[in-house]
Amino acid sequence: MHAAVTWKKGQTLTTVHAKGKTAPVLPQSLERGADAAARALELVLTSLEDSKAEDIVTINIAGKSALGDYMVVVSGRSNRHVMAICDHLISDLKDEGLGTARVEGLEAGDWVLIDTGDIIIHVFRPEIREFYNIEKMWAAPDIEEGTLLH
Repeated sequence: MHAAVTWKKGQTLTTVHAKGKTAPVLPQSLERGADAAARALELVLTSLEDSKAEDIVTINIAGKSALGDYMVVVSGRSNRHVMAICDHLISDLKDEGLGTARVEGLEAGDWVLIDTGDIIIHVFRPEIREFYNIEKMWAAPDIEEGTLLH
């Protein structure tokens, strides 16, 4: 059983489960909006570069999605490199007081998703990145209403 949640941009979502309680949700940083997202993006990119992540692509998704403000897509050379990039990034985010990011896929090291709230980071092995090609989908130009032909 899940509780219904009303969401506003910049607000963290929580899910209440029938068994147990959830911890109170605290803001990830005292900064809000574009300044906080830009500061977090700078930290993410620095951490990725320090970890020798390859083919770093940043996509501004503000206004395109309620998921966050930026999406970052990078590659690691191997499963081990992907996991090392992610461990380093997660540690850097915590050290800078940006809260605990949600992480999925770290066990396998093929495709790891790290969600900070403002920024979604995808870390892939090159073959997996090429197969899904998500940056092409998100970087597609905006289609203005009324310009599609039927």
